[in-house]
Amino acid sequence: MNQRAVPRQKDTISIRMVEEALQAFARRGEPLEALLREVGLEPAVLADPAARVEVGVYSRLWLRLARRFDDEFFGMDPRRMRSGSFAFLCRACRSQATLEEALHTALEFFALTFENFRATLSRSQSLAEVVLRERSGEPCRPFAYFTFWLMLHGLACWLVGRRFPLLAAELRCAAPAYTDDYRVMFSENLRFGRPSTRFIFAAEVLDLPVRRSEAEAQAFLAKAPSNILVKYRDTGSMAHRIKVHLRSLPAEQWPTSEALAQALCMSPSTLRRRLAEVGQSYQAIKDAVRQEMATAWLADAEVTFGEIAERLGFADVSAFYKAFRKWTGTNPGHYRTLILAPAIGQNGHAD
Repeated sequence: MNQRAVPRQKDTISIRMVEEALQAFARRGEPLEALLREVGLEPAVLADPAARVEVGVYSRLWLRLARRFDDEFFGMDPRRMRSGSFAFLCRACRSQATLEEALHTALEFFALTFENFRATLSRSQSLAEVVLRERSGEPCRPFAYFTFWLMLHGLACWLVGRRFPLLAAELRCAAPAYTDDYRVMFSENLRFGRPSTRFIFAAEVLDLPVRRSEAEAQAFLAKAPSNILVKYRDTGSMAHRIKVHLRSLPAEQWPTSEALAQALCMSPSTLRRRLAEVGQSYQAIKDAVRQEMATAWLADAEVTFGEIAERLGFADVSAFYKAFRKWTGTNPGHYRTLILAPAIGQNGHAD
């Protein structure tokens, strides 16, 4: 039975991501309708911009495209990322001592694999960044940058056995017409049209040890890429609805859990249970929204730390500093210094 749109269900991806995955092959005039049906997608679904597909379907599409065109990077680089490359990369990285060494290995591998991409890892006190440059000089489309980060981040999280968040993403390209899934997948703190493309995260994870056996690598690869796509959530989820509601209000007007449950026409215990089923809590959601807002305001030099603390509902700046360090592993001053500093390789060119 063919898979059609799957509205309002967790672990789904917008049909626009399917279109992005097909774009390079479609431009070459490749026949794709039969391939779509093979993975359970009717081509007609592409005509509905609001449609969503299950992560499993998207995963099968990725694998089928990789085998059909011998390219695990959706035809987005002049050199193909040949089928089996990601598996080789996983095994090469699992033998490294720390995540920092593993990421350097991964970036060296990607430098050999891609013609247009060159990426570097650097750390500055409590923050780390992966900076991408293109040989062509012209920025890539967002899907290319995010696919690159998806593979690198998914691998990194598996290597250390924990998922670490992306604090910010800055991209050279212009903002695409559709960004909803990108924000859910990666970070609310996305900025487009920047001097260079970079992904920023807490440096503390770089020191984590890598302890993965060959058997674990086989198990991980047997489920890939679904297991690096599971963090994607349909924007119709309850957690997302709560975040949208909180963003619309000043922090001092955020409802209590009891008031929120009443607004959602359920009991407080039902709300807690529904959120717990997806590994969430109301407090964690509030903290996530505060972090999103804080990182966005820290990127604006005109907004003082005191103003940010007040907007987020903190009693004083020191309380904000303490919370921000808890959320991100760094302090607001250091984050602002990095985010406002001229990015490495401002022209975005690879050497």
